[in-house]
Amino acid sequence: MDAQDPEDQLELALRLPFLDMQGAEAAVYAPRPAAFKTHLPFHKVPYSPEAKYIYITRNPYDCCVSFFYHTRNNAPYRFNNGTFDEFFELFLQGKVDYGHYFDNVLSWYDRRNSPNVLFVTYEELKTGTEETVLKIATFIGEDVVEKLRNNHQLLQRILDNTSFESMKLKWGTSAKGPVVPLAKMLGMKSVRPELQKGLRNVAEFKKEPLAGDFIRKGQVGDWREHFSPGQILRMKEVIEKETTGTGLMDLWKGVDIP
Repeated sequence: MDAQDPEDQLELALRLPFLDMQGAEAAVYAPRPAAFKTHLPFHKVPYSPEAKYIYITRNPYDCCVSFFYHTRNNAPYRFNNGTFDEFFELFLQGKVDYGHYFDNVLSWYDRRNSPNVLFVTYEELKTGTEETVLKIATFIGEDVVEKLRNNHQLLQRILDNTSFESMKLKWGTSAKGPVVPLAKMLGMKSVRPELQKGLRNVAEFKKEPLAGDFIRKGQVGDWREHFSPGQILRMKEVIEKETTGTGLMDLWKGVDIP
């Protein structure tokens, strides 16, 4: 664990496979110990008591705004002329990637006390980055967190490399038009055949340039620039319907949301 950045998109895809696009083969052939990325709800993720699951959620208001820009800016969605008002309706109905926001979040929230599940909010990461990084390290293993506690330079490198400014610099612009597209990298480097299909799925998704920044604002409270009073009221109604009795919204006490 040296906190070094991957040198390009291909190395990132091999080191941290996005299972939703790269498929099961990416998990089978990933180097061990392995880390995987997914946006799937709990019931669609193969569960193992020997694996550790870190689920990161964001308040529904800012999530809706961020998801709108993601959908509008990525050409495969064919939503480049879509408005926030249109997306808001789709979001409330669950007619977006991965279905209804609350179905997804609650599926993992219900398992938050499992010893191999760590439930984290985006807002925690923003306001207490170092503390949250150490919490994640502790969850992964005592040897990992001890290494960070005993090596401040390593911890600082992780904080620097995962900062919003660093992410925007390295991935915000390169995601628009990488110097060497992923599809070409596949022909340049030796990648085992079992992984080719999944990587080509990623390459196909990224074939057309983004219409905006991949790493956009990264702030809490951007919902204020988008939600109308009527939309705030409707979101509150959905929140009450979907979360009453769950305690979910207590995660965002003190956070800048209605």
